[in-house]
Amino acid sequence: MGILQISRLKLKHQILLIFSFSIIIFTSMELYFYYSFYDLTQKRASNYGNKIIEQTRQKIDTVFNDLEVSTNIVVNNKKIQEFTIADDDYKRAFDIGAYVIDLMEYMRSFNSYVNGIVINDSEGRRIYSLATSNGDIFFSNQYAEFINSYKLDSESVEKGIYTNILKDEKTGSEYFFYIAPIIEAIGGVHFSQQTGYCSVMVNTDRLQELVKNTDLTPNSTLYLLNSRNEVIASNNTNFRGILFKDILSVDRDSLTSGVKTNINGEDVIVQEKDLEQADGWRIVSIIPVHELTTDMNAIKNVSIIAGIGIILSLIILGYFFLNNLTRPVMGLVADMKRMGKRDMGFRVKVRSTNEVGVLAYDINSMIDQMEEMASNILNTQARLYESEISKKQVEFSALQSQINPHFLYNTLNCISSIGLEYGSKEIAQITSSMSKIFRYSIKEDEVVLISEEIQCVQAYMNIISIRYENKFMMEVHVDDKLMQMKTPKMILQPIIENSVYHGLERRDAGGSLHVKGQIDTNGDVCFQVTDSGIGIGFDELESLKAKLHMDYSERVKNSPDGKSIGLSNINKRIKLMFGEGYGVSIESKLDLGTTVIVKIPAISN
Repeated sequence: MGILQISRLKLKHQILLIFSFSIIIFTSMELYFYYSFYDLTQKRASNYGNKIIEQTRQKIDTVFNDLEVSTNIVVNNKKIQEFTIADDDYKRAFDIGAYVIDLMEYMRSFNSYVNGIVINDSEGRRIYSLATSNGDIFFSNQYAEFINSYKLDSESVEKGIYTNILKDEKTGSEYFFYIAPIIEAIGGVHFSQQTGYCSVMVNTDRLQELVKNTDLTPNSTLYLLNSRNEVIASNNTNFRGILFKDILSVDRDSLTSGVKTNINGEDVIVQEKDLEQADGWRIVSIIPVHELTTDMNAIKNVSIIAGIGIILSLIILGYFFLNNLTRPVMGLVADMKRMGKRDMGFRVKVRSTNEVGVLAYDINSMIDQMEEMASNILNTQARLYESEISKKQVEFSALQSQINPHFLYNTLNCISSIGLEYGSKEIAQITSSMSKIFRYSIKEDEVVLISEEIQCVQAYMNIISIRYENKFMMEVHVDDKLMQMKTPKMILQPIIENSVYHGLERRDAGGSLHVKGQIDTNGDVCFQVTDSGIGIGFDELESLKAKLHMDYSERVKNSPDGKSIGLSNINKRIKLMFGEGYGVSIESKLDLGTTVIVKIPAISN
């Protein structure tokens, strides 16, 4: 139906069409937002699951790393190597053997993930330290056949390797081992040759407990799989020790970020994390989709009820609107036609008290109409004034919001650098200083005491001193009588930040930074931030001064790197608050440093 055809419809039909279209649009939007929120909830829950799985992977990698480190200590021990090549049985049994047993006992008692340790030499002799509940497997023919395949494996000869699952035929218990070669390095006739190997039984019960305690959804399943996709540990004990075929059917390339699939007739999200310490080993999680969106049920019910209620309300409103609008309008049209026939004594009947009734009344009363027009003009002027005020407030907020993110970015980089280079003491100091600055920056008051602003500056200087190892000399001298006066919040810190990062930091040697505060000859508060940095060239300085007086959009356009936006924002904030007589000025010479002057009125507390 074209626009021309719609315009030819009666007003009643046009209104009915509008209401019908509104109901369709509202229903479509509600469905769209519901499914969008549903999808967002699922993604966030999936990301949460991914973080939990990553934490579990890190724990297992830590366990495996500890196992490998402990085993390497054993196989690289000179006494252990001497034990594998010694020909004297007495020396092996009483001189070296006691030490070797103590070392293995210490390793097993120190690492709860170790159930047993066996040292074998190339001649088949062995010495061991075993947990009484699990040690019998080492003496079975089944173990000997199982372990011989790894002794002959080229990879296990060169480095340590984790084995597949060995299931005890008698007890049904499951084991896996970490095997590391013993390479003689004490300078004998077997130098650089493999003289034996160390077999470490890993405590699968502890691994099972670690995986079982992972906090996922109630019916989620977490698997630790080896390189043959055997389940080493799982919070679902029904799947331990078997190949989980459903996992193998999923495309592994997409498992890292999570893939939605159907397993056993249920929609699930499958995710995978490879272990760093064991080649081919991985952690796989299976999370039912419906559990990720359980919290959506209440929202869904409320949304459906609200949607039905709104649609019914629109229908009732439409009926009421049609009945109460079209009838007075049709009467008004009829009266206007009569007036068009120059019936001078006729007046339009006021059939309702709504806008149609007001229109009829205005036609009958020219004076009331003029008064209403005047009132409309005043209201329009008031709205324009409010709009201008709102525009100023938005611009003011935009100016202020540009300061903190830049500061936060540099400060966080500072913390990162300190954390890599030093210990926790410096980090604690920086964190304490940041806490003071953050608490100060989020205060609701836009105008604060100068003493509070100076405390913020000193906290930031403390961060800079730690970051640059007291490379710069920084001093603050502010008259005591200024401390109880008022100032706009966060006007000095960004200036000091610019002085450090764009001035002092670029010097090869150290430098100095001085902050002064005093009452000038006009009775205004004047702050001076002076650095001995690299300074600013004449052309760049003139450009910077010009940008101080640009509008916000022009500053952003002409300063894509954001270096001059901070000073411009502070200048604009001060001028918006106190007028054109106040603000920021800057003086600098190349290689001689820079001075930034901030001028505000003296405001007593």
